[in-house]
Amino acid sequence: MDLTSENQSYQAGEIVYVFYRNPHTQDVANVQAAAVVNNPEQPGELALFLYETYYPLTNETAVYKTEEEANQAYQYYYGDYRGEWNDGSFYS
Repeated sequence: MDLTSENQSYQAGEIVYVFYRNPHTQDVANVQAAAVVNNPEQPGELALFLYETYYPLTNETAVYKTEEEANQAYQYYYGDYRGEWNDGSFYS
């Protein structure tokens, strides 16, 4: 089964990239690799498998085919916190 999302088609077995928020620190997000898999909880549907958890793969999920695309989108949406925060003033 494939899922087409915003002109992209996904198949079980692919590795894609998503933004993942730390469940313990919600204001921290990272680009993370995830596997596209057959959803064991919803036969006939695809899911993202990330950190031993299945997440629904829907048209509302921001999924990127390459790590570079995901990093560019991350920079667009979140900015480079390393550049903004690492000027020494944050840690002083």
